Amino acid sequence: MIMAKLSVAEHGRTLTLNDKPFFYLADTVWSAFTNASIEEWAEYLDVRKMQGFNVLQINLLRQWDASGSDIQIDPFSLNKDGSYDYYSLNEEYFERAEQMVGMAVQRGFIPALVLLWCNYVPDTWAGMFQKDNKMPFDAVEPYVRYAVERFSKYNPIYFISGDTDFPSERANAYYMKALEVVQAVSPESINTLHIQGRLRDLPEEFENHDGLDFYMYQSGHNSQFQFMAHEIAQHFYTRPRTRPVINGEPCYEQISYSRNVYGRYSRFDARKAAWQSLLAGGGAGITYGAHGIWSWHKQGQKFGIVEGEGFDAPYDWRDALRFEGAWDYAFIKYLFESYNLVGISPADMVLNETPEIRAAANDDTIVLYIPVNTRVRLNRDVRDYTFTTIDLEKKRFAVTEVATKDGKSVIPMHRFEQDVVVIGQRK
Repeated sequence: MIMAKLSVAEHGRTLTLNDKPFFYLADTVWSAFTNASIEEWAEYLDVRKMQGFNVLQINLLRQWDASGSDIQIDPFSLNKDGSYDYYSLNEEYFERAEQMVGMAVQRGFIPALVLLWCNYVPDTWAGMFQKDNKMPFDAVEPYVRYAVERFSKYNPIYFISGDTDFPSERANAYYMKALEVVQAVSPESINTLHIQGRLRDLPEEFENHDGLDFYMYQSGHNSQFQFMAHEIAQHFYTRPRTRPVINGEPCYEQISYSRNVYGRYSRFDARKAAWQSLLAGGGAGITYGAHGIWSWHKQGQKFGIVEGEGFDAPYDWRDALRFEGAWDYAFIKYLFESYNLVGISPADMVLNETPEIRAAANDDTIVLYIPVNTRVRLNRDVRDYTFTTIDLEKKRFAVTEVATKDGKSVIPMHRFEQDVVVIGQRK
């Protein structure tokens, strides 16, 4: 079994695989190790492989807000009161997790393993929901060392943190210790931080750390802040320390709006968040999520056993696995690879007075995302380009005539009913 090994391109804007640009297309499956049976896992992997996904984001430990599970297995031994004994690793749990990682790698996936979700760390925002049973600081090093020694042969990406807000020096010390252990045990690993939704400022000691290979952010599930998909991408793209940028948690398809707000994110919402992230600076890749997959929900099981962020019930995982939005994200990967767009740079060329229309460009290609139909005005002469408009819902391609005058251009209103991407290629 030949395992994929990632690196960061010399220019710092993309990940590479075998020296070729790698478009990171991940699925969010945080709860797989505690909730999915081996048979279910095989079914899931076969579908996502067919769709073209290449990374799986999994919590190495139990996800604090996962759905109820009929698999009674935990990563640590239990004390009499049901709490974790963090000094006693459950070998059976990690053997099973390794089997699942092996199955994924055999099908061509790169595992992205979260080492310390924020509920295991003191002082983080999740403390208000899960106040007890934090991991003692002196248990961090042996746990992380054990995990990295066990899984590094599969060349995973390590998420040092999960959903963290870096609230205190005490909490930050946990993540720094984990990062140092990963570097010592597996110095060639690709590492990042999964940070709290809408967070854009990393502590200086992490932002400047040589052990972090790419920026990951999450625009998240709050209905008031979906513009963060492009705003935070642009922020990290312009940081002094150049790294690839990836939105690792845009709004999940069919998840309800957070904070108990009525409504759910549609296929269109998830697609819009992806394209706006990619063209605003996050062109190294994107992560998809389906409400029912991340928590591995089974009909009849409880959801929100620990009071969480106010999400409505998930779909059964098999229903969620077949949401159409996953195909939209697979189509994004197809377009990025077909038109050589991986790592494309944001471009300030749109004259329409809205940040919703996003533009990006490289030496030979211009890409625009238009979520709501209108004519688009550009501050650029594009007579040297031929344009194609792509209907993102029905995957239809249309030849597009663009008018240019006095150094400015106009893309006419297209004839499709949903959002589109317009791609211009230099003649």
